Amino acid sequence: MSVNLPGYTSPDGITGIPLGLHNDPLNVFSVMQENGAPVLRISGQIYGGLSTKQEYGNYHFKAEFKWGIRKYEPRLNDKRDNGILYHAKGRHGAFWNVWMLSQEMQIQESDMGDYFALGPGMDIRATYRAADNETEWIYTPTAYFQPFGMGQPGRCRRSRNNENPLGQWNTVELICLGQKSLHIVNGEVVMVLENSREKKPDGSTSPLTDGKIQLQSEAAEAYYRNILIRPITEIPAEYR
Repeated sequence: MSVNLPGYTSPDGITGIPLGLHNDPLNVFSVMQENGAPVLRISGQIYGGLSTKQEYGNYHFKAEFKWGIRKYEPRLNDKRDNGILYHAKGRHGAFWNVWMLSQEMQIQESDMGDYFALGPGMDIRATYRAADNETEWIYTPTAYFQPFGMGQPGRCRRSRNNENPLGQWNTVELICLGQKSLHIVNGEVVMVLENSREKKPDGSTSPLTDGKIQLQSEAAEAYYRNILIRPITEIPAEYR
């Protein structure tokens, strides 16, 4: 689909010119009403992010999520894609000319709960094995820790697909406490991550325990509702 915007050359932003903050001429992010309650609609038409102004650490994030029908270039023939970026730091557009450097809880069709490193790194108990006709790192609670990001593999897959069918609402939760985080899909912990860290300009590493939260637009129509966040001092009992 062509987009008529000044300076716009690429739907994924990588080779295009960023539109900048507070500039959404296509209404990629909008709020609609459903049964009298607000719902965030993300059109997915071009790559972008909706960011918190505040930085968060030691929290329990919870929201309901479902896919829409529309898909766009450059992912017309790929899985529907979205994501919750957390511990986001530094310059907007530092990653792929679109997002901040951050950890990602992937919200991708059939891969909900995967981890992607958008600059920083994590340690995850994982095994390298076959799944879905590919050989990949997969979260395995009994395995040894494997480093991800910062020169190591950038993706780890969730333990299993616990996503509801297309068009149905899912409950997604992200728990962050210190350098640890949990990715939870429909009440099931599908990944536990440890030792969140970032690389400093001098090449050293330091703990990464807080930052902004960004909701992605990544070429697929998506909806969020009942978005909640609360501070925590320990992992909630039901997920320990």
